Amino acid sequence: MARARRQRHAHERAPARYSPVVPNVPPAFAVQGTAPGAGPRLRPLRVRATKYEQRDATVLGDVRLRYIDVRPDAERGPPVVLLHGIASRLEEYEQLVDGLRAGRRVIVMDLPGNGYSDKPDGPYTLALLEDATLDLLDHLAVTRADLAGGSLGGNLVLRLGHRVPGRFRRLVAWSPAGAWRPMRVLGALGHLLAPLHATPGLFWPVVWVQSRYWYHPAWSGRRSALAEAFEHYREIHGPPFVRMYFDLAREQVTTSLFPIAPAIAQPTLLLWGDADHALGMGDGMKRLAALLPDARLRVVPGARHSLAIEVPEQLAREVDAFLSS
Repeated sequence: MARARRQRHAHERAPARYSPVVPNVPPAFAVQGTAPGAGPRLRPLRVRATKYEQRDATVLGDVRLRYIDVRPDAERGPPVVLLHGIASRLEEYEQLVDGLRAGRRVIVMDLPGNGYSDKPDGPYTLALLEDATLDLLDHLAVTRADLAGGSLGGNLVLRLGHRVPGRFRRLVAWSPAGAWRPMRVLGALGHLLAPLHATPGLFWPVVWVQSRYWYHPAWSGRRSALAEAFEHYREIHGPPFVRMYFDLAREQVTTSLFPIAPAIAQPTLLLWGDADHALGMGDGMKRLAALLPDARLRVVPGARHSLAIEVPEQLAREVDAFLSS
């Protein structure tokens, strides 16, 4: 996996080859994931799978990505690429794809280390995920696209828009990680605890705490969404997945989008659920909107962090209207 670990600049990239109820106590602390020798999960087995055709491509030299490529009968604009949140998978955006696919090509992937894509045994960085996204677009011969995503995905949307501005026409980010000032104390704590990150069991209590902030407590689908998320984790859990989670979490809390925001010139739609205040997200979104040269901020009343799951129809309408304008 040596080549997968290297971060490459855009001009150095070679084209890619084709190839229930959640209790108060975390429900899976003792679960160890796939049985030894069973090999990686290539497709969902115990959780809901997308209804769209699942495909695979090779990126970063030797990393297999699972993705879907949903094409309309007639396209009326560039494709839109959807980037999911940390420790998630492309099914997070199933209803969003349903709402965007009319007249628009929609591409969604499991990012490296996530879902049912390969999980290289090496360091994970935001730049690595950016490279994987660009490689998949090279493989699909997509030279210009729109980008949309939430949380980790929203962070990547804005970073990619800054990194390769000529390739991405419009940007949409909801509650993007990085909409805050660098959190040095959390970063230092993460560094001190880094030796423990190799302990797969540490993932469960940490993600359980994080999951308390994903959905509004009053949302009727909260319990079933949490149950599915934890069942997904049980299916793919293992040391590389855990390393991905902690590597990317640590990088995201210690970096900020604010320094690069003034240089992101593309029209940008920001969305924020007004009940999402973890890590200062509300104030951070307002500051980010002020720093971006061409941005509009839409506030979603009564929603928290995971807008694509809590309010998929509303999100699809907002994204579609913005990309079509």
